[in-house]
Amino acid sequence: MRKFYLVMAIFLAALNLRPIITSVAPLLETLQSELGISGLTASLLTTLPVLCMGFFAPAATALSDRFGLERTIFIALCLITGASALRGIVSSVMILVATALAGGIGVSLAGPLLSGFVKKYFPTRPGVVSIYSASMIVGAGLASALAIPVYQSSRHSLALTLSCWAIFGVIALFVWAAFLRNGQAGKEGRARTHLPVRNRSALLLTLFFGMMACMFYSVTAWISPMAHSFGYDPAASAMLLTVFTLVQIPISLTVPALVARFGNRRFFLVMCSVFELIGVTLLLLRLPMLPAVICLGIGAGGLFPLALMLPIVETNTSEEAGAWSAMSQCGGYIIGAMGPLLIGTIHDYSGSFMPALIVMLVITAVMIGVQLLITGEKKAVVDVKPAADFS
Repeated sequence: MRKFYLVMAIFLAALNLRPIITSVAPLLETLQSELGISGLTASLLTTLPVLCMGFFAPAATALSDRFGLERTIFIALCLITGASALRGIVSSVMILVATALAGGIGVSLAGPLLSGFVKKYFPTRPGVVSIYSASMIVGAGLASALAIPVYQSSRHSLALTLSCWAIFGVIALFVWAAFLRNGQAGKEGRARTHLPVRNRSALLLTLFFGMMACMFYSVTAWISPMAHSFGYDPAASAMLLTVFTLVQIPISLTVPALVARFGNRRFFLVMCSVFELIGVTLLLLRLPMLPAVICLGIGAGGLFPLALMLPIVETNTSEEAGAWSAMSQCGGYIIGAMGPLLIGTIHDYSGSFMPALIVMLVITAVMIGVQLLITGEKKAVVDVKPAADFS
């Protein structure tokens, strides 16, 4: 199968991993007012998928052993697409919560297995993971940025606004169906793949993923309220979150390719974390927020694809890569989901974002220490080719 088709399959699958979450966030207040639901119920629509991404990630390896790597990803895309389409019945609160659960399970399955897919078809080109990470960011950004415009242009139709993202899934399913027709699925061995719970490197990777996700979700949730508390108007506060997201796209494409070409994972991991340290420090000093947000975006944009790449370069088979990814994402997303809650609790008790920023500074410093331990466990993989060569 041509490499371009494989890359397109990765791009389209990853494009579907975030809209079911990010398309809801800008509409939470509208959902509350139109459907008469509580803030707790509304928050479930965004937090439930993230928790599912953690709790159900280990199931990805078991299903892959049973049905095959490609077929399991196809099933996951069916869950995500079906959940998005069902949101056309937006008048039912139960449907909204059920689709958040189903979509989250689909994301939890597809996420780790896409790393295994990269390992299987691009064993010497781990930089291809940049396509995966960048596509996720693009999907998240499109759904978040266009949710309000689609709502307004559709004459305030919540049903259309929340369900229109299923079109991404339909396109992805059409492409991924070729794997089924060509008999690519179901050929993996039946031996059970175990999570590497006793592997020190895998445990360190899980801890790193958790702290990386903790920082990402904390910034995503609180950068706009933080800007507002610093005296920025609502429009400027929202713009800073957009900048944080947009900066990540070129960085997520560039950093994995550089690592694949030069092989110095430690340098790029620490460099991206240092950018986050600089960003948090600028916020602590109450300096203009735009440079701080750009630094945070550079750090987040580089760390996420590197967290996806590490299971690929540290393992020998697609099954192992999927198992490492499943464990790191299981623990990582659960830890990451606690980040915004921690920052919010500290802010509530202190009445200021300064103590919360100090905690974020400590988390980033500890993350650097974990990165040094991870990259000290095993020498960088050699003889890898850059992601740009798909021939």
